Amino acid sequence: MEEIAVDHTHAFSRKTVWLHWLVAVVMLPMLAIGIYMSLAEAYGLYDIHKSIGLLALPLLAARAAWRLRQGWPRPLGRYRASERWLAKAIHWCLLLGTLALPLSGMLYSAASGHGFGIFGVTLVPANQDPSDPDAVIPYSQLLSVLGETAHEWVGYGLVVILLLHVAGALKHHLVDRDGTLRRMLGRHV
Repeated sequence: MEEIAVDHTHAFSRKTVWLHWLVAVVMLPMLAIGIYMSLAEAYGLYDIHKSIGLLALPLLAARAAWRLRQGWPRPLGRYRASERWLAKAIHWCLLLGTLALPLSGMLYSAASGHGFGIFGVTLVPANQDPSDPDAVIPYSQLLSVLGETAHEWVGYGLVVILLLHVAGALKHHLVDRDGTLRRMLGRHV
């Protein structure tokens, strides 16, 4: 079969399929690790989490740019206006949420004085407290709280949105039998 360069109603380009699944492979474990870290206070994982989040940002931006350039996929069946609206809202939340999550994490980490980097290469240095080598001083308490709150809300929100996204994909596949899931697997429908 001839490779298509752009998305069509009955087939997605290889680029669309790969970007979709690469983002899923990065985001799902990062969300799980983030929730585990916050609940278990597993501070030893924070540097790895930050590093992967920073490295994922260009991929997430590429996915968003590609989706905006391609436009939203056309549904393969006839659906009520409310279903079409819900699908579009969920896709927008996924697109914006996957960008907001690492950006809010960077804001939180930097403003709180903890800094961040990529696997030991410092990008924003920690603001060490001169009187206590184990403590940091926030660069901005307001931005730190804003970043932390946004990172937490967006993270948990993305979990809910992802569950709705998966439920929708399964509905398309098992109930509607319209080929939507096969299309995202790179097959022509």
